[in-house]
Formats: sequence, C-alpha cells, structure tokens
Amino acid sequence: MGAVDEGLRRLRVGQYACPYCRLPQDRVATPEQDWVLLEPGLEVPAHLVPADHRWITLSDGRVTVYGVCPPDGSQRCRIEHRLACAEQPLPDLWPWLTALRGENARAAGRRTGPEHPRPPQVWPDAG
Repeated sequence: MGAVDEGLRRLRVGQYACPYCRLPQDRVATPEQDWVLLEPGLEVPAHLVPADHRWITLSDGRVTVYGVCPPDGSQRCRIEHRLACAEQPLPDLWPWLTALRGENARAAGRRTGPEHPRPPQVWPDAG
C-alpha cells in the first residue's frame, strides 16, 4: 500500500475512512483483542438497537456487545459504521420482520391484479 493509499485510509489516530463511502469511522478495540469500526460521535438509546448490534463502551475505552434484553431504558450504545453507511446494504436485523415484509409485498402484488367481482347491489329475497 502506497503513502497516498495509506493517507486515504487513515484520517487520524483512531479514525479510518470507510472504503465504501469515504466517511470516517472509529476503530475501537474489544476485550477479545479484536477491532470494530463504529460510527463516530453517535450514541443511541440501546432499546432501539438489536441486542447483537449494541456496542457499549467499557471503563478502559474498549467496547463490547451488550446483549441484555431488554436493556435499561437509560442505557446508550454505539453502532457499527456499516449499519449507517449509505453505500452498504443494510443487514437483516430482524429476520421475522424481513419475512413479514416479503409476505406483505407478495400480498400487495396479488391485489394489484384484476379486481375481484363485487357483490350485487340488490340482494335477492330469501323467501
């Protein structure tokens, strides 16, 4: 990797340019000695984020996934940049909701076809 490429990737200490959108993302260590790329400067209420996507900052500056359900109402968390990146597809966060949306799309497609026959305006006498 050349000096120019390195300059594009690394904006400053702790921040890296996203290869998809070129916006900054924070590179933060985890307790497992890995790294995660988080959306910089954003903390959202934890109850709005699926359990396996909540990143809580620990006292030593590292982050860990916070899977407690339901989270404390005042708890805030960080999210990975890939969830906020406009150039990457959004992952399937709630598979049941994705399935429901697919079924609703199929149901809507069935409704746009020919209209069903309408009931008669005058009902015949039963007698």
